[in-house]
Amino acid sequence: MIRVVIADDQELVRTGLQLVLEARGCEVVGLAGDGREAVDMVRRTTPDVVLMDIRMPVTDGIAATRELTATGLPSKVLILTTYDLDRYVYDALAAGAAGFLLKATPPDRLAEGIRTVCAGESLLAPSLTRRLIEQYLRHPPVASDAPTRLGELTDRERQVLVLMARGMSNDDIAAELVVAQATVKTHVNRVLAKLGVATRVQAVVLAYELGLVRPGG
Repeated sequence: MIRVVIADDQELVRTGLQLVLEARGCEVVGLAGDGREAVDMVRRTTPDVVLMDIRMPVTDGIAATRELTATGLPSKVLILTTYDLDRYVYDALAAGAAGFLLKATPPDRLAEGIRTVCAGESLLAPSLTRRLIEQYLRHPPVASDAPTRLGELTDRERQVLVLMARGMSNDDIAAELVVAQATVKTHVNRVLAKLGVATRVQAVVLAYELGLVRPGG
């Protein structure tokens, strides 16, 4: 059973999400009303997935996501927000969120999204995430050591990164390269390690920042 913490500043939203997820086989192990409470609760309970709102008091969802990513905990952060093209959403992905969904997402799709990030995939829906990245990375700042890190990738790892940036899942990449899914997972893990990032989304953001993939390309 997937263990979930829900962080949202609206009590009605928290309790509603809890009912939805528990009816679909998830175990809600904590409810948090702000980002600081969410970080503390995740440290105590180590859930599989954290459903994180962005605009919350005390500590917002972006700062909380960044802090959780820095801890190295295995919990995956899934942003659940009202905004699909908001700068805050991009910042949350860059901070280490595994992906994001809109609050208008149907319950079954939400449960599927939680299962997806729990399995180690990122939620890179081309209709939302890729468009968001393209909009905000046309003139991005690039970390000074990022080109060096990119140069450490093998040709195949670079190829896998490009396919990730195009929104392909591991299954899609395996089919494209005619290799086993386990091989793709190995390549993805090596890409993350060499680039010094914690999540698949951060690797994709870096690929756009460095011009390895061009907006609209």
